[in-house]
Amino acid sequence: MGPLVVVSQLATGLGVLAGAMLVKSVMEQRPMAGGWPRCASCNGTGRVACLCSRWSDGDIGCRTCAGSGRMACSSCGGSGTGRPIPAQLPVRSNRPS
Repeated sequence: MGPLVVVSQLATGLGVLAGAMLVKSVMEQRPMAGGWPRCASCNGTGRVACLCSRWSDGDIGCRTCAGSGRMACSSCGGSGTGRPIPAQLPVRSNRPS
């Protein structure tokens, strides 16, 4: 490999890294384009401490967290954003049948 190829690959890698950092900074300022607020339970990460790590004697790991000690947030379902509560509203018609 010539020095031109190495420089080209290095420049491409740095460009990708700079782009990823830019996207991350934008996402931290505006969490989601949909406008939903961050989840209050997980602070937008989508993950919370697993129950197995709370009552463990030092060994972390269960099926829920697969050994990571973090499980999906039950408040947001792992999305990291607040979500509306589904509700069914009964509607009565005032028109005579």
